[in-house]
Amino acid sequence: KLANKMVAAAYALAFLAGFIILCCCSGEGSLPRASDAVRKEISSYQQVADKIIDYSLNGPGQNQSYDRLAVFTDAFGSRISGSQNLENAIDYMLGELDRDGLDNVHPEAANVTRWLRNKEFAKLVEPRDYDVAILGLGTSVGTPESGILAYVMVVRSFDELENRSAEVPGKIVIYNQGYVSYGVSVAYRGLGASRAAKHGAVATLIRSVAPFSIHSPHTGVQEYQDGVPKIPTACISIEDAEMFDRMEARGTRLRIHLKMGAENLNDTASRNTIAEIKGSEFPEQVVLVSGHLDSWDVGQGAMDDGGGAFISWQALTIVRRLGLVPRRTIRLVLWTDEEAGGVGSYAYYLAHRSQAKNISIAFESDEGVFTPYGIQFTGSENATAVMREIGQLLKSVNSTAVYPGGGGTDVGWWAKEGVPTGSLANHNERYFWFHHSDGDTMSVMDPIAMNQCSAVWAVYAYVLADMEGLLPR
Repeated sequence: KLANKMVAAAYALAFLAGFIILCCCSGEGSLPRASDAVRKEISSYQQVADKIIDYSLNGPGQNQSYDRLAVFTDAFGSRISGSQNLENAIDYMLGELDRDGLDNVHPEAANVTRWLRNKEFAKLVEPRDYDVAILGLGTSVGTPESGILAYVMVVRSFDELENRSAEVPGKIVIYNQGYVSYGVSVAYRGLGASRAAKHGAVATLIRSVAPFSIHSPHTGVQEYQDGVPKIPTACISIEDAEMFDRMEARGTRLRIHLKMGAENLNDTASRNTIAEIKGSEFPEQVVLVSGHLDSWDVGQGAMDDGGGAFISWQALTIVRRLGLVPRRTIRLVLWTDEEAGGVGSYAYYLAHRSQAKNISIAFESDEGVFTPYGIQFTGSENATAVMREIGQLLKSVNSTAVYPGGGGTDVGWWAKEGVPTGSLANHNERYFWFHHSDGDTMSVMDPIAMNQCSAVWAVYAYVLADMEGLLPR
């Protein structure tokens, strides 16, 4: 459901709020502080942390996560939920994880959504001919076979839609909402179709949820409201949304022919992908690191979320190659069907919910793997103090920061059980330039940044898995 998917947007807002809070804090005394014993224990890992960092940045691990991801994305490309291509990619990953010498490599079943884009186009036919670049939104219905030919109205907000509701019947509504943040602006993509359909719209075209564009539509999931007619919906580029807005403001009548072959099919079988480094003393206790293997059906899914999945794999590789044996298990989970709202991760949660007390922390990387500067974390004050001490082991890669608001769509289920959750804080200011678009390719990725992200992920994973106790709740 969209409500689950939009958890990711909430984390973006939480990060901003947390950043403001931290900036307002004055002095060390205003932040939680670990006990002297915990600080001494964590500082004893400095030599190990340095080895992890050196292995990732200068040793055999240098560029390994990037190279692995390049092979993967070039071989499989986009990997939408329910597709054979995603299942082929999962088979490949199971083989690679096994060849990497990891423990307990196996799949776990999950039923997932299946939506097909099929052929689609939009064409302005009045006052001139112009091909409109579109990407249908996930779960959208299709148009009739002949398409929809209708006049257009452009609105900049839901308030304007309500104020002009008498003009809506029979129209294609175009939303030209300004970009505020992903957390705010995604509401138009997610809810815009049903909001317009309530007033008689025949279709909607949504300005892409992005701060920057080179005439690039950005797709994503949307949700129909119960009891409201389901109308076709797609995203358009920022440039086209602004052009239509200008034209309508001059009094120009706009007419568009929209044709979409989108289909919603029955749920189908897929799998989450699991691998571990088994703990030596407390194998039932787990530090979980994760990313998702599925993507939308455009681009290569390299940034969202190939990067997060592959630095999570790399964290286990580094620990294994350095001969480190943690007391607790480090578990890698590569989720299926995150894009429809964490469908695969919810299946995993239901299957393992009884084990929540043994999960020390659930990490998720799904907001880019650009140059890191720390982590975001959700947990108790005492747990935050521990995380801040671990961050001090990462001074050499300038990744000591610990901000509130850690987690994501796929580990949010565990937060409800009181499990601490974390995510990677990185310089992802350009993330939404490429997000859910044809621009999400390996060209976005930087091997040096991925080396650094892998080191950060591995240090946190190993230290938390090897410390004397679980993270305090």
